[in-house]
Amino acid sequence: MPMKQYTVTFYSPGTFFAETTEKKIDSWDPQKALAMSKEITERYHSHPYGFRFFTHERADDELDSHVSDSSGTWYIDGTVKTLGDLKAENNPDNKILISNMECNEGWKRVVRTRSPYQWTQPFYDDDHVIRSDGTVVL
Repeated sequence: MPMKQYTVTFYSPGTFFAETTEKKIDSWDPQKALAMSKEITERYHSHPYGFRFFTHERADDELDSHVSDSSGTWYIDGTVKTLGDLKAENNPDNKILISNMECNEGWKRVVRTRSPYQWTQPFYDDDHVIRSDGTVVL
């Protein structure tokens, strides 16, 4: 009998890269994942800024499972900004971010979170923003 398992990977601010924690979940339920995220603390007391869902499958004749599907990233309490938004802020701290957005064609928008550390990532079309109260805003 084929096997199917769902997981959620949580992403928290790290020193150079995001810290990750993977947990099993019974469905791609953002409300359930959000509740699970509140129990995770990584190094330096950082908490998840977001999460992604994965579906793992294995056929009867396969030894190992493979990822057959994945979601975009669900950002917790994120603020989405366009290149125009950042330029309008006229904040010198955004200089490198603005340059990166201008040089990377796929970076039409970015998302900023605090968990408790500020974390900025490109925001893609299949990404979402969910508030800590469970409201999906984007």
